[in-house]
Amino acid sequence: MQSLVIKRSIVIDGRKTSVSLEEAFWKSLREIAHERNEPLSHLVTGIDATRKNANLLSAIRVFILGIYKGRSAQRSEAFQQRENSHSVSQPLRKSAGMLNSLGLQFSSVPPSSVPALI
Repeated sequence: MQSLVIKRSIVIDGRKTSVSLEEAFWKSLREIAHERNEPLSHLVTGIDATRKNANLLSAIRVFILGIYKGRSAQRSEAFQQRENSHSVSQPLRKSAGMLNSLGLQFSSVPPSSVPALI
């Protein structure tokens, strides 16, 4: 049976080091480095320089997790914004449809152009 952990040599801060990670983590690291337009060794050197009391492998995994959690949060926020805009505009579309069925026209008019009733 083939091991899921792959050992690769990488140059970190000018020295050659062996790093053993699962293929999914290697793939993620390559994708992140590509997105940032930097070599893999430069990305790992940066992770190594900023780690605090953790071994390099743990720091790499936590770094990748942080990237994907950030992306997930951004997607969730964008989804919530779309949902909120739909929850406001959906009743307006429904009202417009009812007015149209009565032969009346509905138009969105900015509140600033509507005369005050007071």
